[in-house]
Amino acid sequence: QALFGQDEPAGAVFNVIEGSLRLSRLLPDGRRQVMGFALPGDFLGLAPQERHSVSAEALAPVRTCRFERRDFARLVEAKPHLLMSLHERAGYELTLAQDQMLLLGRRTAEEKVAAFLLALRERYARATGHASVTVELPMGRQDMGDYLGLTIETVSRMLTRLDRARAILLVPGGARLLDVARLERLAAS
Repeated sequence: QALFGQDEPAGAVFNVIEGSLRLSRLLPDGRRQVMGFALPGDFLGLAPQERHSVSAEALAPVRTCRFERRDFARLVEAKPHLLMSLHERAGYELTLAQDQMLLLGRRTAEEKVAAFLLALRERYARATGHASVTVELPMGRQDMGDYLGLTIETVSRMLTRLDRARAILLVPGGARLLDVARLERLAAS
């Protein structure tokens, strides 16, 4: 189910409380590009555009807190610490976007998948306050492929390769990161 669609009026700001969403854009030729994933703690709809540039679709049950834009602006004005927090988050998201450009442009398939798993682990750690060895993967292989610029078959092959090499252990709904150092070496390539 969609929280909002691409090109719909952007009249609200959403804070993801639980669950995850796929952020995607439909290209003029009909292809879909996954732009990212919204996780607990993320804000959606902060951009000043009048219309959403992406669709936000739930990958699992999602709970959000919805603010009308003007109400959110008043809240931020009344709570300067919230503005500082949003500023820090914007800087973090800019770093993620820059990392994604590098990921798409200069890495092998195995390096992309390793970097994706580590980035997801870091995002969950930021949201929960503690790092876990198991990374939840609410998105499917196709979503991962669309995000990483890979085919579904390549994503599956790379996950299997990392599993066989004992860098990860595929578990229902996620992956346990067994050899973080190896994944970090791959991601740094």
